[in-house]
Amino acid sequence: MQCTSCATIFTGTADILYFESDPAGAEIYIDGLKVCTTPCDVLVKRSLTHKLVELQLDGYETRVITLDRKFNPVSIINLGSLIFWGIDAATGALMKYDRKDYQVKMKKESRTAFSNPIKIDILSSEKRVDVYQIADSK
Repeated sequence: MQCTSCATIFTGTADILYFESDPAGAEIYIDGLKVCTTPCDVLVKRSLTHKLVELQLDGYETRVITLDRKFNPVSIINLGSLIFWGIDAATGALMKYDRKDYQVKMKKESRTAFSNPIKIDILSSEKRVDVYQIADSK
């Protein structure tokens, strides 16, 4: 008697991953959808393709990481059945996430924003823009 799509049955089709950021409070996006705010645990569906996670926090550069994954050896129990291999492939159970926790150091944005400039010179001949601003007197 063969096991039907063994990796799907024995190890499931999703993993719980933990995300932490320094500083905390980064929004986590997977497949374009916000799933949580760090620190957090999130159930992530397995996939045969690479899955990207985006971390966003105001004042910091957006970080994009690729989830580490590896072959799920339990699927070998399917032996010679292409149908059972196909089920594991369709559910993503052929692969599993290798790392279960991700700590991400956020980097401050390096660009500066000018608020209420008093003068802007656009010098197209020199391909230059000069922005003048009054320094805060605080």
